[in-house]
Amino acid sequence: MNRITSFLLVILLFIGSGMSAKADPGHGKYTKAYVIGFYNLENLFDTYHDEGKNDYEYLPDGGNNWTEAKYAKKLQNMAKVIAEMKKDNGMWHAVLGVSEVENRHVLEDLVAEPAIAEANYQIVHYDSPDRRGVDCALFYRPEIFKFIESEAIPFTFTPSRIDWSQWTQEEMDAFRTRDILMVRGTIDGEMFAFFVCHLPSRLGGKGADLRPRGAEIAYQRAMELQKEFPGIKIVVMGDMNDNPGDISMTEFLRGKETIAEVNDEDFFDPFLSMIKDGYGSLYYRGENNIFDIVMVNKALAVAPEGTFQIQPIVKKKYYGRIFNKPFMTNQTGQYKGTPFRTFSGGSFIGGFSDHYPTYIVIKK
Repeated sequence: MNRITSFLLVILLFIGSGMSAKADPGHGKYTKAYVIGFYNLENLFDTYHDEGKNDYEYLPDGGNNWTEAKYAKKLQNMAKVIAEMKKDNGMWHAVLGVSEVENRHVLEDLVAEPAIAEANYQIVHYDSPDRRGVDCALFYRPEIFKFIESEAIPFTFTPSRIDWSQWTQEEMDAFRTRDILMVRGTIDGEMFAFFVCHLPSRLGGKGADLRPRGAEIAYQRAMELQKEFPGIKIVVMGDMNDNPGDISMTEFLRGKETIAEVNDEDFFDPFLSMIKDGYGSLYYRGENNIFDIVMVNKALAVAPEGTFQIQPIVKKKYYGRIFNKPFMTNQTGQYKGTPFRTFSGGSFIGGFSDHYPTYIVIKK
């Protein structure tokens, strides 16, 4: 085998693995970069009724007249966004958390879409007790992320530092929401844990306490993992239904705006600075918001040399990115400049999602 053939084989191997390869002149090695992100898929339902779930509006004879053709269009649209992110970054996401998915069936249909099938995404998913039947899930590339374990962490009211005196025991027993998904494994031998959240919505009068509690649950489990696996790198991502500056994120998840502020019990939240500078991942009641947050613990924010660390990726200033291409955005009309979603005013308009995906890049 001559030198040219050997070189071409190496390049093909890097392309196939989805890894960004750049020569390191100091050490004669390659640096590795991977994309880790989150996307709220806005009600990815199939056309069949799941027993025990309130999915009736997403049936052919339901309120949304949810037909196989509409479902197919929705799958194509979601796959297109994921594929466009790959095109933009030069690599597939190594790990992609998703929310608002009905079941494993829709996840399997999505990863099989021709536009993204080559990524060979594997799925981690649990059915959650949410009354609408929407869950969180994780896609990962098995050649990059080596899966070890996963768990669905249920929403509970205790142990908590939140005062629940306004809630009756009957109300607490009846409350249902999405579980938090935790997936643990390794990337290039380094231990990682990914949390995928979809915290309780802003609908209803008592949600202001529920979101901090959801953040508290994720935080408590993350701190347990840090004690059990010293040096573990943790990513907490999801649709938080709160902004980076809300107390759920700053007090209960201890999100900090700068890496310099982060200690062993904190998380670095790249989107705190971005929302202050006018960026948004969705528009809620006419306001610009970033509910789609990806944050990292100190082990990933301030990493030892030669190990994976979060990288600035937007203007060499911001450590997070909101992916909002023109085809995903309303170009005219009342909602100009906002995400081009699947439904508007109860009518199917064939868009993508009411959220833009967000992501970070890690590199060693």
